[in-house]
Amino acid sequence: MNHDHTSKTKTTNQQVSGTDHHSSHIHHHGSVRNESTPPHASHGPDKHAGHHVKDFQKRFYICLVVTIPILILSPMIQMFMGVSWRFPYDSLLLFLFSSFVFFYGGQPFLVGVYRELKQKAPGMMTLISLAIVVAYGYSSLIIFGVTYVDFFWELATLIDIMLLGHWLEMKSILGASNALEELVKLIPSDAHLLTSSGAIIEVSVADLKPEQKILIKPGERIPVDGVIEYGQSTLDESMLTGESVPVTKQPGDSVIGGAVNGEGALTVTVKNTGEESYLSQVISLVKEAQESKSKTQNLSDRAAKWLFYMALGAGLLTLVVWLSLGYSFDFAMQRMVTVMIIACPHALGLAIPLVVSTSTSLAAKKGLLVRNRAAFEEARLLKAVVFDKTGTLTQGKFGITDIFPESGYKEEDILSYIGSLESQSEHPISKGIVDEVKKRRISISSPESFEAMTGKGLKGVVSGKEIKVVSPGYMDQEKVQYPTEHYRSLATEGKTVVFAIIDGRFAGMIALADQTRESAKRAVEKLKALGIKSIMLTGDNKQVAQWIGKKLQIDEIYAEVLPHEKSKKIAEIKNSGLRVAMTGDGVNDAPALAKADLGIAVGAGTDVAIETADVILVRSDPEDVVSILELSRKTYAKMIQNLWWATGYNIIAIPLAAGVLYSAGILLNPAIGAVLMSLSTIVVAINAKLLKV
Repeated sequence: MNHDHTSKTKTTNQQVSGTDHHSSHIHHHGSVRNESTPPHASHGPDKHAGHHVKDFQKRFYICLVVTIPILILSPMIQMFMGVSWRFPYDSLLLFLFSSFVFFYGGQPFLVGVYRELKQKAPGMMTLISLAIVVAYGYSSLIIFGVTYVDFFWELATLIDIMLLGHWLEMKSILGASNALEELVKLIPSDAHLLTSSGAIIEVSVADLKPEQKILIKPGERIPVDGVIEYGQSTLDESMLTGESVPVTKQPGDSVIGGAVNGEGALTVTVKNTGEESYLSQVISLVKEAQESKSKTQNLSDRAAKWLFYMALGAGLLTLVVWLSLGYSFDFAMQRMVTVMIIACPHALGLAIPLVVSTSTSLAAKKGLLVRNRAAFEEARLLKAVVFDKTGTLTQGKFGITDIFPESGYKEEDILSYIGSLESQSEHPISKGIVDEVKKRRISISSPESFEAMTGKGLKGVVSGKEIKVVSPGYMDQEKVQYPTEHYRSLATEGKTVVFAIIDGRFAGMIALADQTRESAKRAVEKLKALGIKSIMLTGDNKQVAQWIGKKLQIDEIYAEVLPHEKSKKIAEIKNSGLRVAMTGDGVNDAPALAKADLGIAVGAGTDVAIETADVILVRSDPEDVVSILELSRKTYAKMIQNLWWATGYNIIAIPLAAGVLYSAGILLNPAIGAVLMSLSTIVVAINAKLLKV
């Protein structure tokens, strides 16, 4: 159709180059990772290298069983219980049991300290190893008659608790990434391939090739990304995009592998398979984000390193002070060992990675894909969000805003006649009018004749009447009378106006404009509630921008900005002292996305690997921008809470372990120290799990 536009419409381009750059090397039957590579962010050398969840679980249970005879044989435990079960060579038997626990249960920690020291990065494994080596070495002297006091029962319980703590840590971190494993399971193993002869054969999903056609039966999962050729149905994409409402799909629409088909059968042309599929890209991005380090993670790494030196210094100082005060070497050694156990930065190493894994998985379930952890974390400091208009705040397609029928005609009559004519055109304005006609359930007829008037509009015969749908230029050229004041009022708002002429007489006019998203106004209101300024940045004309901005109550509007000028505007906003996020479609807005403190790509659809975006929102929903900012704030709050839980108890416990309140009868032994350390770890893990979107 050749309507004369009064405003320019930008077509949302969702085809992003470089899609395979971040594609996951994951196939439909593979898993995201095995248990030997837990997906926590690295914090120094891999303390769990060579060990997986079941390994720590097995070691814990075996050592726990062996600890029972150690407790029974321990002279100190017998004294506590008021019994005497001593017999010849019981000390040797106690030594053998304890040696097994030390070497078998302590093996992961002893291997870990070797790796840490080799990389000159002493940390938690070094501290644990130091504590158990001191305890075992000192206690073993009893066999040679050098000392009469042993720490074998403390050694055994300490290793048990450490194994339990590491098992729970790895289990928790692995659990935080189970969302990725679940995503992999969404892909069915087989598909119904339609051959050129029309036959249907069962094939493996891994064997599908682009441009092949497959049949999706009602209730089945979509095996690959593709485009519908025939059929109509509703799809449940909630596990992929976070969209809870089933989405209606018809020929020409894209479908995502992993979505559940509704009641209709669909014939789909395969587009993306394997590593290029939407699901594989999502998994790759989530994995990348989980393994990336945030600024808070780097802070915790430095804290863990300094805590090691502090613990070592505090332990030696404790030993020297108690010895100088005249206490026995056994007593002073016990104080030193307890200080080192209490100061172990186990919980500190878990504090941030577990929050990272949890928040990233939660975000992925909601269709919020985080690519840059540091930028996402800094989103809590944002003071302004810049929105591109078309495709972000608006739907990128025309919709009717006003209808002015001439006397003697009803709105339904005008829409019926015009809709019948417009149904023959593929122009965006025609589609907008036809959509409104369908929405109102107004009947339309097939025109008896149809003709496109180049640069002027359409004409034809509908139900025996001559119908014309024309531009303002045609009205002026043919000197057809119409309400000019009404027209000017609509035109100043940037709306496109078409006129209806029935049997040579003006019958009414219809105004159309790019439709705002229903969620856009709610998003702007929520941003204001968070104290964040909303700004529109668009290449469209000022009238359209002002009309949209006023409707959505946008704080600032920059219109008629060319794509290459958008990044300059972002720089200007940043120079004014505001930390800013840019929200756009990820293609025309790429330079601006890169320039902003946080680049948010909206409505990426199945093309999620957008190079310049820090965060990708799968749905074209501006409210998801608010969700990202809120999640950033909640994630950072959890990180800080965990850092306090991980280090705060040391401030209190280390002096108690050193014996500063010994005169008041308060003294922590190594076993109690291990319990406190493990409790801190468990609290950190539970607190991270309480993070909700």
